[in-house]
Amino acid sequence: MTYKFSVVIEKEKNWYVSLCPELEVVSQGKTIEEAYKNLQEAVELYLETADKSEIEISPFPPLVTSLEVAVG
Repeated sequence: MTYKFSVVIEKEKNWYVSLCPELEVVSQGKTIEEAYKNLQEAVELYLETADKSEIEISPFPPLVTSLEVAVG
C-alpha cells in the first residue's frame, strides 16, 4: 500500500530537521535531501512496526502555509 504524507523541513543550527505532521514522526540530516530520506525511512519503519490501532491517517492532508505579522 502507498501513502502520501506532508513533510516539513526546518534548519536548526547545523542540521535539517524533518517532520511528518500527520504521524508526528521526526528525523534529521546534514542536508535537506538527507533529512528527507531519513524521514522517509523513519515513516516506513513506523508504519511497519506500529500497532494498527496507533495509526490514524486522515484523508485530508494538513494545510501548510506561511504567516506574515507586522510588529511595532
